[in-house]
Amino acid sequence: MDHVLCGLAANTTLPYELVDRLIAVADADVAGCLADRADLGHAQAVALFSRVQECGVHLAYEGRLTAADVDPVARPDVALALLDKGAGSPQWARLLAGDPIPAHREKLAACSGLPADVVRTLAADPDVGVVAELALWTTSDAVAGSLARHPHAQVRRSAAANEATPPDALAALLTGHGLPPARRCEVCDREATPFVHERQCPRPDCTLPPGASCDGSHESAVHDIRQAALHNPATPAGDVVAFADHPSMLLRWALADRPDLPAAVYRKLAADPVPGVRADVAGNPAIDDALMRTLAGDRDPDVRRGLAHNPRVPLDVLTRLAGSVRIGATLLPRIAAATPSEVRRLVRSPIPAARMLAARRRDLRPEIRDRLADDPDAKVVKSVASHPGLTEARLRAMVDRHGIRVLAGVAANPDASPALLEHLIRHEPPVPKALREIARHPHASPRALLACLADARARPVAAGRPALPPPVVVDLLDDPDPRVVEAAAANPSLPLAVIEELIPRT
Repeated sequence: MDHVLCGLAANTTLPYELVDRLIAVADADVAGCLADRADLGHAQAVALFSRVQECGVHLAYEGRLTAADVDPVARPDVALALLDKGAGSPQWARLLAGDPIPAHREKLAACSGLPADVVRTLAADPDVGVVAELALWTTSDAVAGSLARHPHAQVRRSAAANEATPPDALAALLTGHGLPPARRCEVCDREATPFVHERQCPRPDCTLPPGASCDGSHESAVHDIRQAALHNPATPAGDVVAFADHPSMLLRWALADRPDLPAAVYRKLAADPVPGVRADVAGNPAIDDALMRTLAGDRDPDVRRGLAHNPRVPLDVLTRLAGSVRIGATLLPRIAAATPSEVRRLVRSPIPAARMLAARRRDLRPEIRDRLADDPDAKVVKSVASHPGLTEARLRAMVDRHGIRVLAGVAANPDASPALLEHLIRHEPPVPKALREIARHPHASPRALLACLADARARPVAAGRPALPPPVVVDLLDDPDPRVVEAAAANPSLPLAVIEELIPRT
């Protein structure tokens, strides 16, 4: 990869004529970068496609090519991309439905808005993978319902995952009632039955899932069909409840985040021996307050963490959880939806973890924001440090009181001034995370950006900032780190004369 040319391809100051020159020498990597340019004209896109055919799919998805620019016989992959975007010709669909390469027909089957005759052709395709793709992506309930009865289990599994499949068909796939048994599955297509696939299969070309098995009843395929149907929100709730105590962990787990189950089923799942099942139940907004309070005492931290992320968790429960669960810098849904009175209650809490929850909001009233900024606990101050509206004096005071513990948060504050950012880079010891925040800060001065170049992870970010002095940008083109080279080449401050010298002439 030529990192200089890739960077130049993304440089927003590149004049039209230099884009043309770059197109004329582009390889696949450079073409991919050029295809992302917001100012790439249609004629340039066609020229780029003509030079580097591999970028055609990218250009098609970016809306740079039209049906008139593509020969579906020569480039079926690009034609399929346009069909997938709804920008292709219906005649292409009819042509590609008979393409000899199954992967092309599979891609076609996943496209929406296909003519009815093409859908019929794909539904009767001799390759089961093509039919399975159609069953997964069709938006026609009639087609999905028909394919739910397909003799191959792979197609049925796709229909079980499709929300367009009619509820009665989904119920039949789940229970097996009213549906003739599948005749084939992926296992018995390839192996003599009975067969159980090894968990650690030694065959490098084998694509069967670990543990796949068939004794003639296609048992692993039936399990997969049920799992897909249980995950499908269109499957009737009345038919899924019987699986809450199924021996298969995966089938019980598939129920845990459904929003339409009776309270008794949620209680059963909340007592499941598998922590992952309980964790998903804990995060489910459909469970009631009583069950949330029970789950708050679960011994597994993932269960309590799931409950903390539940948008309906009672505030007092969340406050207790905050002291025992690692939440990180995330603004929890329940806190984002908290009322002004609830926010005030959190801010007045004697528990620092509760005050931290409120401090992660970025729409706090000024008096609440400032109170949190003056909090004696460094973790609370760190949480509020990037809140907009804080004065420079208050930001400096936060750094003076708490030092490296809040430096990165202050550096990320959108109102941090150039002078404050320069103050932060002089801090001893240096804080690498703060340098990375300064490197991307819109107020970072040239002096601050030069300091950021000392950090290996901040250096590629700083190299692309327009405020960096042009001579420094030019020097960075020879950096040993290719990320830095590419960022410097994309820097709008790179002198035009240098750019012209870097692009070869044809």
